[in-house]
Amino acid sequence: MDLDSLYQEIILDHYKNPHGKGLRGTADDAGTAEVHHVNPTCGDEVTLRVHLRPTDAGPVVDDVSYDALGCSISQASASVLYDLVVGKPVDDALAVHQEFLTLMQGKGAVEPDEEVLEDGIAFAGVAKFPARVKCALLSWMAWKDATAQVVAAGGENR
Repeated sequence: MDLDSLYQEIILDHYKNPHGKGLRGTADDAGTAEVHHVNPTCGDEVTLRVHLRPTDAGPVVDDVSYDALGCSISQASASVLYDLVVGKPVDDALAVHQEFLTLMQGKGAVEPDEEVLEDGIAFAGVAKFPARVKCALLSWMAWKDATAQVVAAGGENR
């Protein structure tokens, strides 16, 4: 089995068996923000809710939940996002976000770090197709937006 086939299988597995799917809690919960992002070029959309938990060392991503409509790439990417950021301190999760963004903007020339991205390395092939990069980044940009809203509101310290 070649690497591209393996990556396609990983993406399809996350699409068929999504992790974190289904909105949990309410957008009014302390430490929570909800955003809705749309990819206007293809119609993919995601409503994503993030909940941060305060700790002495700083906020931790306690949960990410989402409802999404769209292609297998956007759906699978949201599932991978959930796996990679939940349970991590916000600063560490933002570093993972940056690593995924770098991979996606690398036009297929960036070697993914499997230690950091785990199943996210499956999107290396997607980076070669500019029209699909927005699909893969949709939930990641929504997560960053929602996380920034909670942090700006000081909600992770309530």
